[in-house]
Amino acid sequence: MTADGAGAADPGRIVLLTTSHRVAPGLLSWPAWQALRGADRVLCSDGAHPQVPYLREAGIGVDEEAPTARELVDACAGGRSVVVVATGEGEPRLTDGLARLAGSGRTRMPDLELLPASYDLPGARLLDLVQVMDRIRAECPWSSRQTHEGLAKYGLEEAYELVEAIEEGDRDELREELGDVLLQVVFHSRIAEDDTEAPFSIDDVAGGIVAKLIRRHPHVFGDETATTPEEVREHWLRTKAEEKRRSSVTQGIPLGQPGLALSAKLSSRARTAGLDVPLPAGAGVGYELLALAVRAEAEGVDPEAALRAAARTYRDAIRGAEGLGEPGKDGDGHEDDDHHGHEDDGEHDG
Repeated sequence: MTADGAGAADPGRIVLLTTSHRVAPGLLSWPAWQALRGADRVLCSDGAHPQVPYLREAGIGVDEEAPTARELVDACAGGRSVVVVATGEGEPRLTDGLARLAGSGRTRMPDLELLPASYDLPGARLLDLVQVMDRIRAECPWSSRQTHEGLAKYGLEEAYELVEAIEEGDRDELREELGDVLLQVVFHSRIAEDDTEAPFSIDDVAGGIVAKLIRRHPHVFGDETATTPEEVREHWLRTKAEEKRRSSVTQGIPLGQPGLALSAKLSSRARTAGLDVPLPAGAGVGYELLALAVRAEAEGVDPEAALRAAARTYRDAIRGAEGLGEPGKDGDGHEDDDHHGHEDDGEHDG
């Protein structure tokens, strides 16, 4: 008996089973296992599908077939249940064919259920990034030769571009620049895997920061309490001091950062430690800028951000004097630094 006609028997049920390649094969939801065990047939067009060995190990018979929509509908005739284990592409040919049959009005269609058997957890796309970076490192002539030292300048550039996106309030740019910064982390971690003396991986990097966050948030993961930002900062500084055991509050401050930021950081460390250190006496603009940076930090102002804001105002004033309008993103007033491509000097495709 076919599925056509108003007097046909129960047209049956089609279950399209989807899985995430970011979840280990065989880890399926309970409804998925129920559907698989209760099915009259289980089909998969890809014999190399990562789920197939685990399904067969669990006693599920899987036929390697790629039926047409009509063949699948006929296979369900008489109330039969057929589960199709979808490939990574999601079986668009089959689903399009089923939609055409249903739209024709001439075929009594089986019940069709889309059943996700495994779901991506938050952060799952990071696994894709790690896999992509691993392949690029292995196969790209430029990326395979990069070192930590060679990539260092890009870390600075991407960090500055992230700050700029934040200050300009551009949400799309913010998302892109966060991705570029994340790429630096993954790229450096992949390079570190090739170190023959002291290798580490992105998992080591992530594990280290997870452990640090837990240690420095005893009010979240431990028995201590904190109800104000000030108390949280106190917990953070105390646990950090216990971890680092530094002989000077200046240790750990990178001297290569911009001068205003460096001055403000030194002032913050001294003030937090309760040290009353007079500013060094000296003539010249450097000492004047130091005093301004210290004053800004004491007033809760980021001197670098304040100067950048003033500089942007100055830029707009210059453009006004030139008879130009607001700066654009790909030319006028906003440098279109093409450091996202492979240039003649081998710059990193960020």
